[in-house]
Amino acid sequence: MPWATTLILILAGLCGSCLGQYNEEEDLAWLQYYLRQSRVSSYNYVPYYEEESPAYAYSYPSATDTEPAPEPEPQQATPWRCPQECDCPPNFSSAMYCDTRNLRYLPFVPSRMKYVYFQNNLITSIQEGAFDNATELEWLALHNNQIGSEKMGKRVFGKLQRLERLYMNNNNLTRLPSPLPRSLRELHLSYNHISKVPPNALEGLENLTALYLSHNFIFEMGASLKGLSSLILADLSYNNLRKVPEGLPASLEQLYLEYNYINAIPDHYFQVSPRLLYVRMSHNSLTNHGLSSNTFNSSSILELDLSYNRLQKIPRVNTNLENLYLQGNQINEFSISSFCSVVDVMNYSRLQVLRLDGNEIKRNAVPPDAPLCLRRATVIEI
Repeated sequence: MPWATTLILILAGLCGSCLGQYNEEEDLAWLQYYLRQSRVSSYNYVPYYEEESPAYAYSYPSATDTEPAPEPEPQQATPWRCPQECDCPPNFSSAMYCDTRNLRYLPFVPSRMKYVYFQNNLITSIQEGAFDNATELEWLALHNNQIGSEKMGKRVFGKLQRLERLYMNNNNLTRLPSPLPRSLRELHLSYNHISKVPPNALEGLENLTALYLSHNFIFEMGASLKGLSSLILADLSYNNLRKVPEGLPASLEQLYLEYNYINAIPDHYFQVSPRLLYVRMSHNSLTNHGLSSNTFNSSSILELDLSYNRLQKIPRVNTNLENLYLQGNQINEFSISSFCSVVDVMNYSRLQVLRLDGNEIKRNAVPPDAPLCLRRATVIEI
């Protein structure tokens, strides 16, 4: 039956054609659709790709009390690549996040970076030239590490002529990094082991507005603040200072000297800073013998904290002062002349808060003209 055989062969051919078309076209279309959906639904940014070679990383000796970590093999540095150890968000291409990763060395910093974060690691040293490639840096965070002054290159910050903020608090520094870029606006060096600030340590920093040196062991400042013509805030609290810094800048607005061993202040010391608003000198060794009658008679000061010293009398203050803290001294009399040289309707103090608790003054020792002089006071504690 030749016609039956022919019919079977035709049907088989048609089925084969249908199957072949399904396998080649519909399978391919489905695969492409699946791949498109996978990209849309499960996109994750990964800063380092397997087809790329790892970025170069500086290697440093590991800490002696821990097992040495394997050092990355040095590779050719590429200006735009993000180090394998860090994250460089694609929507913030000038920032590099390497914080809190147990790093013992500084990875290579690409040249495009402006903001780099290395805080909360185990870094102990900074090699000379570590930032030579990253001359555009504006923020550099190195706080909460174990960096020592003896393990820092002599000019590690020398080429960072655009650096504005340097964070190196909570390290093992025994001296100020030097030289520092003239562009610097904030310098954070609190909680280190610095004992002395040489006169030229801050030389040339005309743009510096905030200096944080609290919780160190500084016993001498000399005139190191004098040339800082833009300085607004100086925090020198919790140190071993026995003298106030010489030559305050005229731009200064906030001075923090609490928890030191200062026992005297020169006459007219604060008058050279006509913008000074806040002075905190609690927990020192100030006595009335170490103060002149005009030491605190500065018209700009709004808040003065002299608590927990050894004062026996209330020092004379300007009538513009708004908050005065004298608790924890040895004051035994309430002298209204400390606040008002003349007491009448037109002459009175702007004082709002006065604390005299923890002294030797008796409540009935308040003079009768105190309400007239201190008419703006809302808090008086004796």
